[in-house]
This record gives sequence, structure tokens and C-alpha cells, in this order.
Amino acid sequence: MSDVLVLDRLDDWRRTSDCGALRAADVGCEVCLMGWAQFRRDHGGLIFIDLRDRGGLTQVVFCPEGSEAALERAHVLRTEYVLAVKGTVRARPEGMANPNMPTGAVEVVVTEFKLLNTAATPPFPIEDRIDASEMLRLKYRYLDLRRPKLAANFLLRHKAVQSIRRYLDTLGFLEVETPVLTKSTPEGARDFLVPSRMTNGAFYALPQSPQLFKQLLMMSGFDRYYQVVKCFRDEDLRADRQPEFTQVDIEMSFVDEEQVMNMAETMVRTMFKEAADIALPDVFPRMTFAEAIRDYGLDKPDIRFGLKLVDVSPIVRESQFQVFAKAELVKGIRVAGGAALSRKEIDDLTEFVKIYGAKGLAWIKIKEDEWQSPFAKFLSDAERQGLIEALDIEVGDIVFFQAGAPDMVNTALGYLRIQLGERFGLIPEGTFAPVWVTDFPLLEYDPEAKRYAARHHPFTAPQPGNLERLADAPAEALSRAYDLVLNGSEIGGGSIRIHDRETQKAMFAVLGIEAGEAEDKFGFLLRALEYGAPPHGGIAFGLDRLIMILSGAKSIRDVIAFPKTQKAMCMLTEAPGEVATAQLRELGIKLRTRDKDKETP
Repeated sequence: MSDVLVLDRLDDWRRTSDCGALRAADVGCEVCLMGWAQFRRDHGGLIFIDLRDRGGLTQVVFCPEGSEAALERAHVLRTEYVLAVKGTVRARPEGMANPNMPTGAVEVVVTEFKLLNTAATPPFPIEDRIDASEMLRLKYRYLDLRRPKLAANFLLRHKAVQSIRRYLDTLGFLEVETPVLTKSTPEGARDFLVPSRMTNGAFYALPQSPQLFKQLLMMSGFDRYYQVVKCFRDEDLRADRQPEFTQVDIEMSFVDEEQVMNMAETMVRTMFKEAADIALPDVFPRMTFAEAIRDYGLDKPDIRFGLKLVDVSPIVRESQFQVFAKAELVKGIRVAGGAALSRKEIDDLTEFVKIYGAKGLAWIKIKEDEWQSPFAKFLSDAERQGLIEALDIEVGDIVFFQAGAPDMVNTALGYLRIQLGERFGLIPEGTFAPVWVTDFPLLEYDPEAKRYAARHHPFTAPQPGNLERLADAPAEALSRAYDLVLNGSEIGGGSIRIHDRETQKAMFAVLGIEAGEAEDKFGFLLRALEYGAPPHGGIAFGLDRLIMILSGAKSIRDVIAFPKTQKAMCMLTEAPGEVATAQLRELGIKLRTRDKDKETP
């Protein structure tokens, strides 16, 4: 049909409002609307079209009292055709108002219209209720973005970013752009490397964060910096992670932890209120890393519900149940009313914790006259009483236990806690519970590399008196780092930075970065630290993850306009793609041919 229809030109037509703006107060007004035909209903002598643009929907009516000519022409219109209509706003007939639409009290009687473009039949309906696969929707992302619910995420994102910018501007922050083509430095994830024909054999790297540049800006005397910046990490993906993502990056000079945290807390509180009219607590609670691990098993605790972990090691240390007696740590988690779980459901939970290194999952169902469990017979009366008191056990409960190395026990039970909270409906919908986590260990041991690595990054300052521990007890050294966690997700992380050369060299040394390597990779930073670097610190927020939580989206891809799949593919453009041999030759790059027959599956 599109090859025989004649498209109109806009000429001097001007849109007077968007399709979501009209209300009862506009009855009688002459308007001009432009948008897409969302739905079309042909009633013979009347044609109704819901006209859609970014602002919403308005019902427009083609009828004899508006224009016989327009009604006759309107029979060719189909969904997703692009229209401009002129007409008069009138109240909908009695009983025909739609209270579910902001514009549902009115309609526009069309006096004339222009057909601006036709459209092929979309591969899926342009509506919020949709059963098309995500891969299909990503392939036709420009159509998916027309859906009102998805489009609303980007309006929310825009409001959030504008709120952040306004807030930081009132505090005297400068927005400064840092390089995208930079040097590869180890920051915990793999870099994306960028070749250039001007530098054969050498590569740029896309920044994992502007960390070093924002510190250099502090050394330049800029005092207060921020940037809404793209960052890149070549790492495995998941629902809340993308290879390219956006940070709100902030740095301040002459500050301590309290000043940075207070600034960031107020920024988040202000943004939630201005962007989504959500009131966060006047004061965000705080807990140390040690407290988070003790009670929740994870350093990003979801504090919207209970189910705290309980250390029962002292109670079962002499137990006849050898799994408990020999374990370095034993923790339990009580679920009220959980005894109703079936054996299959328990087996499913057992398989779930194995993802986190557990070999199994011990459990006890508390019945009226017995404790049902494969190991209950090994528990003495004193041990049973101790567990009752420690876990506040009642009839009808189930208690899950994990025993073994502390890292495994805490991680497995921490994620099990979230699983149980969701299964038993313990997590309240529509609530937001921020919490600061502080006093992180400065280092963590990497058993594969057989050395210590920075828990945050190697530029984080140790707490006062902890520098001396780096040599003799590195695992005990605490950092001046702080994370902001919201509903079980880390939305921001920062620290006070090292601002003198000798401390930075000591940090590199304990991380196994020898002097030559440090000079090669970070010589520019070490030199800058010789020229009067001020005390400074900052924080970076993952904007995509923050908007995902704020909007209630299930995937981070729903708040990124053109995201990648979990295999880092762009379904729309089919990136990454192969390039011509001539282009590779110009870059000085030769690809190895894979022998697929010899590859390990």
C-alpha cells in the first residue's frame, strides 16, 4: 500500500501540544497533534485512532461533523502510520470516558489531516503487554522504544540526570570531560583495547572509569569535579551489567569520608524526590563491612526484610554431626512457617547454593513432636536448646545451615536469604531501603593468583594506623572506602584516595606491582603526587543500575537505549562484526585462524 499512497508535506503546520497533554479544560480549543497511529477502530461512519507520541495518547475521531473528506481519506490509515491532525477538542460522550488514560475525558474531532508516512506491519505489537522475545525486541529496538512503558524509563532517566546536574551545580562542581582513548591499567576487569594506524604495535584502552584522571584534576586544583561518563569493561555480563555503562563520577578536594557521604546521600535523596516523587529516609543507616557479612552474608545487604544469618558455631562445635564439628564456621537462617516447603523445593534450594561453592545444604523442619532432618539424630538436647535460643525457633519453622570456609558460608547463605525472601513474599514491593557500608578491608586474597588484590582499587587510602599492617597483616588492614547499597544492589562506591607518593608506592608493592611495572603503568600518577596533591576523595554511581531500581525494571537493558545482549552483541546493528583485511593491514593487525576441530568445547 505504501507505494501507491501519496505522502503529504508538513508545510506550515505546527504542533500545538503533545498527545498526552489535553484535558477537560481544553474542550473547544483548536489543536494540531502529530504522532503514530497506535490503535485504529473503524465503525463504518466513524473511525477512531489513538494517536501516540512521546507524551502519551489522545483519541482522535474522523466523522462527518468534522470533515467528510477527512473521514473518506482515513479509511487507508493503519497502525504505526505517521499523522498530523487538526481538529477541535470535545468532551467524550457520556459513559465513554476512559479513566485509565490521562486524556481519557476528551477526544479530538478531526477537520483535516496529513499522512506523513506509512509503516510496514511491526514484528510485534507496540504496546506494553507483549510476549515477543527480548532478542526480537532488541533487533527492532527503535520499535520497542515506542512502547509507552519503556519510553517512560528514559523520561525518568532524563529527569534523574537533570536533577543530579542541578544539585551538583549548586555545590560548585565543575563538569569536566576526561579522555576516552587512554592507557591500559589494571583496575580489576579486562580492558577493551583500541588499535590505531598511527601506533602500530601499541594500543589505547577504553576507560573502565575516569579514576586516575579525576584524581589528576584534584591535583590540578579543580577542587570539585563531576562527569556523566561512559565506561567500558570487557567482562562477563548479567542482568545488571553491560560492557559499556554510564557513571555519575564525582571527586572533591580537602574532604573526609563524612563530607563525601553526606553530599552523595543528599544528591540521591534529592534525585529520587525530583525525578520520581519518592521520599527516601532523612538519614541513611550505616553498617560496617563486618556487620554486613555477619548479618547478611554479603557486602550489599538488602535490609528491606529480616532473615538475618546467625553464627551457631559455638553451639555445635562439639557436635556428633561431623560436618558441623569440623567446620570453620557454621551459620543458620530461620524461616518462619517454612516447614511447609516440600522436599523437591528444598532440593532446588540445595542446587541453588551449589552455585556459590556449597557442597550441600543442611536443614531442619520444626514439627510439633519432632525435628525432621537427616542429621537431627546427631544433635544433643543441649545443642537443640542452644539452637532454639540462638535462632528463636518455633514450631512450623525451617532452619537452613551452611558449614565450611567463612567466605563460602556467608556467600551461599547470603544469596539463599534473598531467594527465600522472594519465595516467601518477605520483600515489600515499592519500597526503597538505602544503607551505607563502610570499613571495608583494604585488600582481599586472590587464591588463583596467590597474592593480595585491592578490594576496591589500588588508589584507596588505608585507615589511619593501617598502613603498617600492609607488610605483616595485610588481610587485617581497613580502607577508607564506602559503598551505598539500595535494595541489595550497590549503586555507588567511593573512597578517600591516597594522596602521597610513598603510600601509593607501598600499596603497589603489597599488590605485587614491582617498581618498574609501577613506573611503566602509573608513572604519571606517581610524578603528580610529588607536586603537592591535596587530600581528596569521591564516589561514582552506576547510573544504569540506579535507574533500573528506580523504575522497577527487571533488566538493566530496559533503561539503556541501545543495549547489548548477555553475549555482548548488539542485535540491532549486529556488532561486533568482522572488518576488511585491508583495514586490519592498515592497523598492523593479523588475525590467527582458529582450528575449530582442535578447540576444547
